[in-house]
Amino acid sequence: MALTKVTGAGVEGLSLSSSSTAISIDANGHVTKPLQPAFLVQPSSDQDDISVNATTTLAFGTEIFDQNGDFASNTFTAPVTGKYQFNLFSFIDDLNHGYSIFQVRLVTSNRTLTWRIDPRFGDANPDSYPITFSALVDMDASDTAYVQMVIPNYSSAQVDFNAASSFSGYLVC
Repeated sequence: MALTKVTGAGVEGLSLSSSSTAISIDANGHVTKPLQPAFLVQPSSDQDDISVNATTTLAFGTEIFDQNGDFASNTFTAPVTGKYQFNLFSFIDDLNHGYSIFQVRLVTSNRTLTWRIDPRFGDANPDSYPITFSALVDMDASDTAYVQMVIPNYSSAQVDFNAASSFSGYLVC
């Protein structure tokens, strides 16, 4: 496959074919790469009654965008080796104040990053508890990344993963 220079109306770019632009540079020097991996997903509904003493993969059934088509079945698959930025913005509903540890994990093929929360501070049993994280991770081509929730067996109540949550990622370099 050869790159072809594309010009017109103050825009220059490199195309892989006549229908697919790999890099665009506008008249002001702004560069976009339409094939660069990037995604933003949300749950299609609340994920209710996530059990204690379990590790649960969180479900993201609604794609806001998936620029290179690399996100499917709750999992991102890296198309190329590089450094990837991942972000989770979530709401956990009905979090039981009796838990001493509550965990959210970013699981990648190379490592698992864990965020631990001690919900025993503040108001007892908050209606909604925000959990956010950002991480820059190294991935090889075909490595995967997904989000899990871990609730140790310290209480008997379940929690809910709110549909207003989101998970995103993109190739940095």
